[in-house]
Amino acid sequence: MQLGLSALSTHLQKGLKSLYTVHGDEALLQMEAMDTIRQVARSQGFTERSSYVVQGANFDWAEVMNAGQSMGLFGDKQVIEIRIPTGKPGKEGSSALQKIAELSQGNDAVLTLVALPRLDKATQSSAWFAALDSFGVSIKIDPVERGALPQWIAQRLNIQGQRVQAGAEGQQALQFFADRVEGNLLAAFQEVQKLALLYPEGELTLEQIESAVMNVARYDVFKLSDAVLAGKAERTERMLDGLQAEGEAAVLVHWALAEDIRAMKRVADAMSAGRPLAMALRENRIWGAKEKHFERILPSVQMGTVSKLLQAAHQVDGVVKGLKHADWPSEPWQALHRLAQMVVRVAN
Repeated sequence: MQLGLSALSTHLQKGLKSLYTVHGDEALLQMEAMDTIRQVARSQGFTERSSYVVQGANFDWAEVMNAGQSMGLFGDKQVIEIRIPTGKPGKEGSSALQKIAELSQGNDAVLTLVALPRLDKATQSSAWFAALDSFGVSIKIDPVERGALPQWIAQRLNIQGQRVQAGAEGQQALQFFADRVEGNLLAAFQEVQKLALLYPEGELTLEQIESAVMNVARYDVFKLSDAVLAGKAERTERMLDGLQAEGEAAVLVHWALAEDIRAMKRVADAMSAGRPLAMALRENRIWGAKEKHFERILPSVQMGTVSKLLQAAHQVDGVVKGLKHADWPSEPWQALHRLAQMVVRVAN
């Protein structure tokens, strides 16, 4: 049974199941989901707790199996937590998890919690995950994307009795907050909590938030692509500066930008050859957010413009590898900023 995180509290009010699997890369939200389940379990008499972290091929799955089949001290109910940081339990683990899932049925004395990272489609189709999902409840933890982050911050502030000002200034405060904590949800939560320590309940001004919230943002090379293709110039600049400050390799950033340009050129070539845009995107395996960006950008872009972008990407490839080019800055990150802004202008 699959369950969204937002529906967890309502689900638990109807009754506690004996097996839960929580998977996703947002550590804060995963921790909170498991804490919520634990709190309900404690209220129902689950007083003992055993925790196992699956690391390496020599992990003793027999110990976990025995723990689930043994009665707790004085017959108390127990919680067994199994954390698999890699998301790969191995052959023995796969068999053990399937058995654990089967044994969980009708066993009201044991609550099993399985914590996993974000899983790819193949792993979610595996026999062991299918068993966990079939016999228990699986909760997928989706990341809080940049567009939803201001609202998430507002909700967290509301929980502790605080809020931003109404109108444009309040929205500006939330956008500023989101820019400072993007990609680092745990730190975002800590910054929200800090505001509760610094200021009383009630309304927060933009100045208070600007003076209190630290810059703890972390940026992802692949999310840079979304900012560039969305035509967001300031966000692109901020992300490039952040990636450079975090020590990201300029070669990797160039690869991400160049991949988008090459994909744009392939789709444009297919359209010039008479392919409808939808077919050209499908043939070139352009999906998701990038598909929507291309659908917006390509119908109005001339072939010559895309060719110039491709040529620029080739020239910057040399710059980031230490070669000089008369038309480009010799410093790799300056060249990357310029290349990214060229794509941003086309995307607009």
